[in-house]
Amino acid sequence: MLGLVLPVFAGPLTSQAAAALANSADGQTKTVTLVRDGRPESLRTRAATVADLFLERNIALHPEDLLDTEPAAPVVDGETIRYRDTVAVTLVVDNAPETVHTTAGTVAAFLAEAGVDYDRHDRVTPAPATPISGEATIRVEHRKTWIESVRVPVAPPVKRLASFDLPAGAVKVVAAGSPGVREISYRITRDPSSAGATRRTWLAARIIRPPHARVLAAGVGEYAALSELARRGFTGTIHLARSAIRVLATAYTADCYGCSGVTFTGGHAGHGIVAVDPRVIPLGSHLYIPGYGKATAGDTGGLIQGRRIDLGFDSAAEAVRYGVRNIVVYVVK
Repeated sequence: MLGLVLPVFAGPLTSQAAAALANSADGQTKTVTLVRDGRPESLRTRAATVADLFLERNIALHPEDLLDTEPAAPVVDGETIRYRDTVAVTLVVDNAPETVHTTAGTVAAFLAEAGVDYDRHDRVTPAPATPISGEATIRVEHRKTWIESVRVPVAPPVKRLASFDLPAGAVKVVAAGSPGVREISYRITRDPSSAGATRRTWLAARIIRPPHARVLAAGVGEYAALSELARRGFTGTIHLARSAIRVLATAYTADCYGCSGVTFTGGHAGHGIVAVDPRVIPLGSHLYIPGYGKATAGDTGGLIQGRRIDLGFDSAAEAVRYGVRNIVVYVVK
């Protein structure tokens, strides 16, 4: 940057200027630095004034040139004098050319001086940071349309599981989940009638990172609590188990005819132990049976084939009251 910008009005070399230049040879020798168009050069001179120095170096000054000191100022030993020539630049804005004289050091400075607006969507050649040296052609092409993409977060879905290990009404966070990212592409159109105004048109959207669900376990406890959850709007979002199986359910007791009271897995038959077909429900599975409660698949039976189970009861009266029913069994784990 030049500390002082002065227009220089210098005419042809007059006889008086030539005499002043000749007389300067009798002066004291000084060392100065002349920075011309950003390039420094160390000079030894006997010129009395800055104007004499330029005459000595055969540099013609023009009114548009930039000089950081007065031409009539005396030359001081050790000083730095900064000077920039005016150059003719061909400016082409949207295919409309014109010639502009400038002393700007870079393309960006020149465009600011010329009052040419542009933004990151426009094409500027050469690049704004490029230095201007000699005659140059600078082109600015204002783009009317372009494609722009933005990324927005995608909220994680909430998955609710029913847990028979939690008391009714209790909620436990099983997985915190994490948001995803969606990329949306728009076509941007610049309105030539209004500076800076643009119109955005949606083109497409894609998921570039899927969200991970937030998993909540809700305590069910008894079947009544399950009904309450459904009433509160959990229907369709509660995954009671890996599978829900519709079966024909019968009832038995440990002291039934031909029964030993010991299950196939070696446990004691009774309430909470049900006989299953292991091809349908694996032995050892934890079950939830509406109207019966928690149970374990711990026994088999000759008549228990396919989608049929036999519910253990502690008394014959309970077994008789239960009878035979078509139910849905929930395999919890």
